[in-house]
Amino acid sequence: MSAFKEDYLTYLSNFGCHEKRSMFGGTGVFIHGAMYAILTDTTIFIRGGGELDDKLLQLGCLKFKHIKKSTTATVNYYDITKLFLRDKNKCHLLINESISFSQKEKAFKCSEESRRLRDLPNMRLTLERMVKKAGIPDVNSFLLLGAAEVFRKVRKTHGADIDLKLLWMFAGAVNGCHWSLLNDDHKEKLLNAIE
Repeated sequence: MSAFKEDYLTYLSNFGCHEKRSMFGGTGVFIHGAMYAILTDTTIFIRGGGELDDKLLQLGCLKFKHIKKSTTATVNYYDITKLFLRDKNKCHLLINESISFSQKEKAFKCSEESRRLRDLPNMRLTLERMVKKAGIPDVNSFLLLGAAEVFRKVRKTHGADIDLKLLWMFAGAVNGCHWSLLNDDHKEKLLNAIE
């Protein structure tokens, strides 16, 4: 590890206990599981987001480019190396803002609001679209209605000839399991509920 990288990691300890791991050919720095910085041997990048993007761009900070074989990916991390070297106070404020944004983003991704229908067991994008077209906008609505009611709404929207397997898939999604694990009694109750 370069002396510069060690100095920066020491500096970051002022913001709280952090974890680090290899990311994008450099070192990703995390606080409470939220990544907010990438370090290389000579450069410091912090995560942007929201209004912080504009601030960093106005300061002339360039985005991180990860070059991997034949592709280049530009990610929302900005080079603050010059700021770190010449204006620690400004750097300190920007890092605090980056940490705050990163933690909010992480909390949202782990929240109920961010769950998508396609993330439930047995579901995929095409089924999510079917369900939404039937008037069921989100995971909470899906779970509150239950498999039988969701199936009825989808059948009403998409026609009576939809495959009964869809009912099992919805039931598995509600119960958090693969549809093939539903027992015969459960299937029988579902069949009675849709008639």
